[in-house]
Amino acid sequence: MAKPVTTKGGLMRVLLGNTADPIVYTAPCGLTSKSLTISKGLEEVNIPDCNDPTAIDWLGRDATSLSMSIEGEGVLAQAAVEAWADAAESADPVPVKIELEFPTTTWTWTGFMHLESAQFGAPSNTGRVTVNISMQSDGEMVRTSAATT
Repeated sequence: MAKPVTTKGGLMRVLLGNTADPIVYTAPCGLTSKSLTISKGLEEVNIPDCNDPTAIDWLGRDATSLSMSIEGEGVLAQAAVEAWADAAESADPVPVKIELEFPTTTWTWTGFMHLESAQFGAPSNTGRVTVNISMQSDGEMVRTSAATT
């Protein structure tokens, strides 16, 4: 049996972009856990059985939209406070790039996202301050792939 090719969590990166042309992306330091969710909006319709009008309808579904969200948590690095706060306080979406690097191929999604929430927490008086972020896409997130360099 062949083993699957996998990757490490540190090779999934969430990068925020600036307003330069071209956009320069950097990954705010500190996230130790990240997740990417691609969601599909569906519209439901009952599909009748034309040969047996008393039969229970099967439910059909049509895709109506796509959306992407990012969740992340970790320690709050001093160098990242301004990036997270600026994105949270912005009325406009920010440029975002998500990279998922495997040994031979790297997948990248780029587009704009709103930083829906940024939570800074102190689990104890002697523990580290933490950060939890939630981002939602604003329009299309374009997926590309290229050979890993």
